[in-house]
Amino acid sequence: DYMQYHGGMIATVRALTGQNPQQFFGDSSDPTRARVRKLEDEARRVFRTRVVNPKWIAGVMRHGYKGAFEMAATVDYLFAFAATSGAVADHHFDLVYDAYLNDPPVREFIAHNNPAALREMAERLVEAQRRGLWRPRSNTAYHDLVGIASGGNDDQ
Repeated sequence: DYMQYHGGMIATVRALTGQNPQQFFGDSSDPTRARVRKLEDEARRVFRTRVVNPKWIAGVMRHGYKGAFEMAATVDYLFAFAATSGAVADHHFDLVYDAYLNDPPVREFIAHNNPAALREMAERLVEAQRRGLWRPRSNTAYHDLVGIASGGNDDQ
């Protein structure tokens, strides 16, 4: 829900003032060491430790259908934060594409365990490109993702 209230607040301030507000994130996961970080710093931290971390990916892959769902939800969150906060850069999308959909064993896992999640991820990444939120490094990413989203090319 962070992107709904946090990203929504950022987008509202930007819409009302025409300026990008300073963006912070309060981390109270350890109450004895609560801290406030810039949103970009928190996004980088979460991205590195969870989103494209091979250990996290391997961990969710142990959960079959639900693991693939978690990956798709992560792509949704990435998209939402990109759309609302601007705290997501092209290279973040590139890394997610490479780790989830352009990595043959991971892509095969998702296609086998939750084909709907695979299509949803591809659709969301295509939408990110169409909205100008992501300019992929790969010249073939768009074509590849459109193929997956249309139901073809699920099993690379």
